[in-house]
Amino acid sequence: MQQKTYSTGRGTICYWVEHCPFSVWTLVFLPGLTADHTLFDRQIAYFSGRYSILVWDAPGHGASRPFPLDFSLECQAQWLHDILSREEVQSFCLIGQSMGGYVAQCFLQRYPNEAGGFIAIDSAPLKRRYVTGAELWALRHCEPIYRLYPWKALQRAAVRGCACTQQGQAVMEQMMSAYTREEYCALAGHGYRMLAQAMAADLPYEIPCPALLLCGEHDRAASTRRYNKAWAKGEGLPLVWVPGAGHNSNTDNAPAVNQQIEAFMHRAAES
Repeated sequence: MQQKTYSTGRGTICYWVEHCPFSVWTLVFLPGLTADHTLFDRQIAYFSGRYSILVWDAPGHGASRPFPLDFSLECQAQWLHDILSREEVQSFCLIGQSMGGYVAQCFLQRYPNEAGGFIAIDSAPLKRRYVTGAELWALRHCEPIYRLYPWKALQRAAVRGCACTQQGQAVMEQMMSAYTREEYCALAGHGYRMLAQAMAADLPYEIPCPALLLCGEHDRAASTRRYNKAWAKGEGLPLVWVPGAGHNSNTDNAPAVNQQIEAFMHRAAES
């Protein structure tokens, strides 16, 4: 894949692209909070040569540092749109893991007629009605709690909370090793506050394209499983439980997730 950069005027975003002449579709992979583009290595390896691919390190993550932590989900949606326009991407599916799924929903809110599909991996709905006032309060106050933990203990908790397989935990551990304790706590705190702000805005956050919800059957991150059940029921969206997987189900059980993405794209091509 070719690494490129995009200057936002605040900071620089690094992203990677691979153009496939045999497919009109581009798979746009959006990693979760504190994760970088390597979260999707096994998806990229699987789909390389069959679809065009774009993946980024979100602002403040991985190679997209340093970056001032003063942006919103809406800012990220706008910057993603700018990058897609720059790369002349037309038919695309947004595939967001956790926070990446929230970025995708914000994109769909702002640009409702552009994406051809949306796959949420261990994410949750942005609609205000799915979250309680207490949960919003907790999101706004996560950073001080994170800072109470010794760094090694925080790393262990994050790794075990995100993945339940040895391979999945190794991926998360490698991504976390790129941060200092200060960087990690600040980034996580900003991300949760940014999420609370987007939910409290009480926007429609409709999903105007075909969509699929994937969630690890052992996902222990906050209330992700409960959110996905409510999301699927409330919006009439298909929900698939990924066997043997935790919050990072695309690393815990990559074959199952790849199979679901592939089937979704086949349906999109036929419609």
